[in-house]
Amino acid sequence: MASSIIVIAEHLDGRIRQVTYELIACAVKLQRFEPLPIKVMILGDDVVGMAREIAESSGQDIVAVQAPTLQRYNGEAYRDLLQNLLGQYHSTYVCAAHTSQGLDFAPALAVALAADCITGVEDIVEKDGSICVARPLYGGKIIAYHSLGSKTSILTVQPGIFKPLECEFQAPGAVEIKSMIYESRQSVSLGLKQAAADTSGIAEAKVIVAAGRGIGEAQNLDIIEQLANVFPRSAVAGSRIVCDMGWLEYKCQVGVTGATVTPELYLACGISGAVQHVSGMRNSGFIVAINKDPAAAIFQISDVCVVEDLTTFIPIFIETYKKFKSHK
Repeated sequence: MASSIIVIAEHLDGRIRQVTYELIACAVKLQRFEPLPIKVMILGDDVVGMAREIAESSGQDIVAVQAPTLQRYNGEAYRDLLQNLLGQYHSTYVCAAHTSQGLDFAPALAVALAADCITGVEDIVEKDGSICVARPLYGGKIIAYHSLGSKTSILTVQPGIFKPLECEFQAPGAVEIKSMIYESRQSVSLGLKQAAADTSGIAEAKVIVAAGRGIGEAQNLDIIEQLANVFPRSAVAGSRIVCDMGWLEYKCQVGVTGATVTPELYLACGISGAVQHVSGMRNSGFIVAINKDPAAAIFQISDVCVVEDLTTFIPIFIETYKKFKSHK
């Protein structure tokens, strides 16, 4: 059997997660450099319906692995089932999501297959005749390029990077159904507890003013709120560390473990630009970053970069705005 590019679909509560279609877009880009067939694998106890949905919307061939004992995600089960399946399909590349789930099973699977495991992939390029994947290092301040040269490479792809393909009507892919029985030996999944956070406020805002650890202290949230009040239909958000420290509620968190937002204007205040945060806001219409570190990674995706202490810049900006407004 010829080699292939395998995509591991991610789903939750009977619904396909958006990152699955982003993984397919990543696989299609990889296919341009190495024309191998793509197969999407979806594992679970009742996945045939979701498999057909992916096949119809993407046109890709799907392998639906029906495992009655896999009612809930289990990293041990994913590792062992995929180890068996990937050998059958002679996978050269395996694309999984850079999420808590993907990061749980991908490294263990790589060890089991004696394969490379490259995490946090943001792009696929060709350099000096070799296929390379790009991933950020040092909080996104530099980009590293890794050559894909081993027999099998397992890639975890950063969510929000690859835009899902928008194709006109096409024939749906074929769906192959496999039934497998698996009993976990070392771990048992007890279920998922969903956070009660309501992120609708920041999801619907036209302007988001986001605070990072660089604001210095919780008291400085006052000037962040003052800046938000300058704009209609605005909301205050924050990075994970700000929410972890209790400065903002978790419903205000933007990023991989928070909300994904696409406001018309995103003001990043004291945010370094770690990929976990950037993946939740990089598709904003216009991005303004305020940071006193000229090498901050957030500047790489910003439309306007302000290198200044935000406690100095924001009050001056607000004062200037009020003067301008009073003279209109």
